[in-house]
Amino acid sequence: MVYLQVENISKSFGNTNLFSGISFGIEQGQKCAIVANNGVGKTTLLNIITAQEQPDQGSVIYRKDLTIGYLPQTLKFNDADTVKDICFNSDNDYVKAISNYEMLIEAQNKGHNVTKQLHAALAEIERLNAWDYETKIKQILGKLDIHNWDYKINQLSGGQQKKVVLANVLIREPQLLVLDEPTNHLDLSMVEWLEEWLNHSKITLLMVTHDRYFLDNVCNEIFEIDQKQLFHYKGNYQYYLEKRKERINSFNAETNRARNLYRKELEWIKRQPQARATKAQSRIDAFKEIEERAKRRIEEKQITLGVNSAYIGSKIFEAQYVSKSYGDKIILKDFYYSFSRYEKLGIIGKNGTGKSTFLKMLLGVVPPDSGKFDIGDTVNFAYYSQEGITFDESMKVIDAVKNIAEYIIIGNGKRLTASQLLQRFLFEPNRQYDYIYKLSGGEKRRLYLCTILMHNPNFLILDEPTNDLDIATLNVLEEYLISFHGCLIVVSHDRFFLNKVVDHLFVFNGNGEIKDFPGNYTDYRQWQSLNQEPQKDIKLVSKEPKREKNRSSLANKMTYKEKREFEALEIELLELSTEKQNIENQLSSNNISGGEYITELSLRLNEINNLIDSKEMRWLELSEKQM
Repeated sequence: MVYLQVENISKSFGNTNLFSGISFGIEQGQKCAIVANNGVGKTTLLNIITAQEQPDQGSVIYRKDLTIGYLPQTLKFNDADTVKDICFNSDNDYVKAISNYEMLIEAQNKGHNVTKQLHAALAEIERLNAWDYETKIKQILGKLDIHNWDYKINQLSGGQQKKVVLANVLIREPQLLVLDEPTNHLDLSMVEWLEEWLNHSKITLLMVTHDRYFLDNVCNEIFEIDQKQLFHYKGNYQYYLEKRKERINSFNAETNRARNLYRKELEWIKRQPQARATKAQSRIDAFKEIEERAKRRIEEKQITLGVNSAYIGSKIFEAQYVSKSYGDKIILKDFYYSFSRYEKLGIIGKNGTGKSTFLKMLLGVVPPDSGKFDIGDTVNFAYYSQEGITFDESMKVIDAVKNIAEYIIIGNGKRLTASQLLQRFLFEPNRQYDYIYKLSGGEKRRLYLCTILMHNPNFLILDEPTNDLDIATLNVLEEYLISFHGCLIVVSHDRFFLNKVVDHLFVFNGNGEIKDFPGNYTDYRQWQSLNQEPQKDIKLVSKEPKREKNRSSLANKMTYKEKREFEALEIELLELSTEKQNIENQLSSNNISGGEYITELSLRLNEINNLIDSKEMRWLELSEKQM
């Protein structure tokens, strides 16, 4: 079943033509990804598909009554919104019915007489069979570690905000799920959970992501925007890489043949007498096509980060029994570590465990409560932060770089001008004179990275550097970091990136606990699996001090229907336990006969065990609300 058909769409911004004549379809059950370099229109294409923008020409045809859930790359909120407001902000009839019922329950708890309205609300929920939907909402929120619905959205971290909006999109159960960089700002445990959820879901998916493991494990079809055209690959990311290389090699081989033919035709044109030109007009017309084709060639543009690092001495830094906390939230507690020369360290951990705060303390931006960082005299830090730098949007790209330096030394007495350096970061000369406001989010990140490396650092500190960077940029950045003759600390949720560039990990487990693991992320996950290290739960962190739990709050109050369900579960569990005991007695007796009957009892016993497991989990979940 075709969900939507994109037909011959084109889009330009000013003199920049993003893509032209793109056509493709998405069918039910497909899991597709759009891959392209920054600035070629990935997000714009998603906005057109979700009707956020209009194409210059062409159209998008949707199946009748198709429901689309869209997670944009940039999140927008009202400051007054709570987690509950975001999660119930939907036109879904189920959500409306449940929200209305919960509102009436709260009104009843405050002493208002809403009995008549409650009966009507219950009848509507029964009609829609919405109770299972409510359970699913709470399960998704719980999996995303969203436990308190009363927090204001502007009091949450970027990663926590992303989880709330993601939960809202998943709760709506759209037929087509459209995700723009869904792993940005999510911690690794959440990335892995989302990957697992999408793999087991039958939902139809279209997404943009730079996370190569995520892309390879989730998607079975790739759309690539290249040379303003769209190419379709029926396979995962590894398959795409292989077939893309074949396509480029084939295209360039044909270009070489066209060039040989072009040279022969050019000689013929030069020898052709002017008086006889009209007799070979068709060959002359064909020559123009050959000439155009001969000049086309796909070049694999690469960022060459040949920037030297300054000399770094043997003393790097020493964290001398550093402690830091915010209220009762402990970031570091008597932390000691001596950093080595040329060390490459990765930092992982769930959102809110203090990874970014640790970096800011090392840089002197945030003071420790006690202890200190003793830093060597030759250390020259360069810090790439999640927030980035604020560019003057009215400036041209070239001017933003020249404000830092006119040129940069790259070793052996050689130097690069600002323009040459920008070209190494894939900014063509004409693009360098564009205003910064015209750049895509990924291009601004690339420009930011360029300005960081211009300072000739010998110690790089990168906080989530992979967010918004395209895959081509990431590949070359990884190669640069591997050969970087200096020190590196990187906080990242990108498993592929971590595996390639770091020697060991700091695992921030929260409450001041930091584990030093000798290996990359895949090594750590294998070790964790073998040792069955328990995963600690995270709660959303508010900027407000903790308050006493309100037992009548939505998260802790058992609804009327849940009370009925709880009572029914006790009866069902008793009946199932009795039946299980009877079957086990029969199977262990010597009086039973008949192979088919034994098989039937065994199958029923397995079914009962599964039912008991699921119903006990639900019973425990509900019983906690009575405590």
